[in-house]
Amino acid sequence: MKSREQEYKEIFIAEALEYYDALNRHISDLERKPQDDHVLAEIFRLLHNLKANAKAIGYLQISEVSHKLETAFSLIRNKELSFSDEVVTVLFDGIDMLGELITNIDNPGEGEPDPVLLRNLDIIVDNLSDSAIELAKVQKYNTSRKLSLSDLIYIQIKKLDHLLNLVGELMIDRDRILSISRELNNDELLSVSSHLYRITEELQYSVMDARLVTVGSLFNKFPRIVRDIAVAEKKEVNLDLVGQDIQIDRNILQIITDSLLHLVRNAITHGIEKPEERVKAGKPAEGRLMLTARNDRENVVIKLADDGKGIDLKQVKRAAVDRKMVPADVADNLPQVELLSFLFEPGFSLAKEVTEFSGRGVGLDVVKNAIDSIGGRINIESERGKGTTFVLRLPTSIAVKGSLLFEVDSIYYAIPLIHTESVVSIDVTELHEVGDVLLADIKGETITVVYLNELLNAPLDNMRLGDATRLKGQVQNIIIVSYNNRKLGLIVDKLYRQQDIVVKSLKKPLDDIDIYGGVTLLGTGKVCLVLDVPAITRYFINRR
Repeated sequence: MKSREQEYKEIFIAEALEYYDALNRHISDLERKPQDDHVLAEIFRLLHNLKANAKAIGYLQISEVSHKLETAFSLIRNKELSFSDEVVTVLFDGIDMLGELITNIDNPGEGEPDPVLLRNLDIIVDNLSDSAIELAKVQKYNTSRKLSLSDLIYIQIKKLDHLLNLVGELMIDRDRILSISRELNNDELLSVSSHLYRITEELQYSVMDARLVTVGSLFNKFPRIVRDIAVAEKKEVNLDLVGQDIQIDRNILQIITDSLLHLVRNAITHGIEKPEERVKAGKPAEGRLMLTARNDRENVVIKLADDGKGIDLKQVKRAAVDRKMVPADVADNLPQVELLSFLFEPGFSLAKEVTEFSGRGVGLDVVKNAIDSIGGRINIESERGKGTTFVLRLPTSIAVKGSLLFEVDSIYYAIPLIHTESVVSIDVTELHEVGDVLLADIKGETITVVYLNELLNAPLDNMRLGDATRLKGQVQNIIIVSYNNRKLGLIVDKLYRQQDIVVKSLKKPLDDIDIYGGVTLLGTGKVCLVLDVPAITRYFINRR
């Protein structure tokens, strides 16, 4: 696997060669139309970007030559330097030298800047070309240089999306062929299908790898954003970034961009106090915001933590009761994790005033919906007076999901692993009928338990979800799922295995059924429905 430094170098070289080709085109156009301000501005932009990129990655010679050329074109753009023949010659030579430096990054001895050309550039920059100082002849770079193309190409993300969809279809057929080969028990077919499995798996990971970008491409935009919001809110905030080199699917990063921006705004406007309040509370005047990313098995975990005042649980409880989200007597006994989950309910907001960045009716439910749409999870941890942390657990890919397969009434179902907490087996006597739901004490927690066979198959007017007598057998297999800091137990008939599946969306009219999040095809050829854990959990938590 390539090192991160090697990847950055390849990306820099590819972009630098593009800049070099564009500079050659534009300076040729400028020679024909020296008064074209648009071309001058584009040349200036390309040289400025090349200078900054080269300096950032440590190629100081490229940065120095780019800087001299940028200064020269700045003088031409400001009408302080005429675009005469001798100036044109030096600028062409300078751009040729840039090309040599870029193509010889791995051969430092081959791409040294010509000191005579550097002197000529200095003469132009100092606007001395009309003086008695003569511009010296320099070696020609473009006569001996061979034409070459970059080893990297840019691909539109929609093309990678299409390719990944095709790989998903191939995976479904692969599993089917493997299943058939086992049934026929033909040695040659088994060998071919085994090889097909390995090739398809490698193809899948190669396509997924091509879609990966570093979270730093998003994280690095936040220092300026944090600074602007802090100034507007009259607060002092220091942002720490960790894990910028962690990789994630580009589409997932795109979807969470607005959500992460919303959380950062909330942390500064609602969480971190003004300097005088922090000093009075015994804290440093400058608030601290930490944005981190790390890998956790097949997921990426992004955390946003502040050292502000934390969330007032009493205020959350009062707001939930006022909005009739929960009765007052029930709210008094709710654990902290369930109280914090109310923050994600539509329309729930604790903002007391409208500012430029908060209190406009856009709550955390928008963030929650975005995370749900990609099969992710979000949790809140908060301590009064100490701060708040938002934890986003995101899949590395949207198309292929790790799932747990099970059976209910001879029909196959799947649940994404990202929502699966654990699998337990308990005796039917440990299930308690409370109202119209079943409750069980599992690992010290009281959890609502749903008999999926009853939910999926019983007629609505005859559905008895709280009736334990409808259960089959003495021992019940239960999948514990989690959504919005709340847990739910799903009783299933049979448990099978974990498997990567390609989830396809349901077509009309089935797409209107909330409890189904999609469908896939198993290797046996059987259709497998994918349950939508957020939809099921929301429904039963409300019933409770």
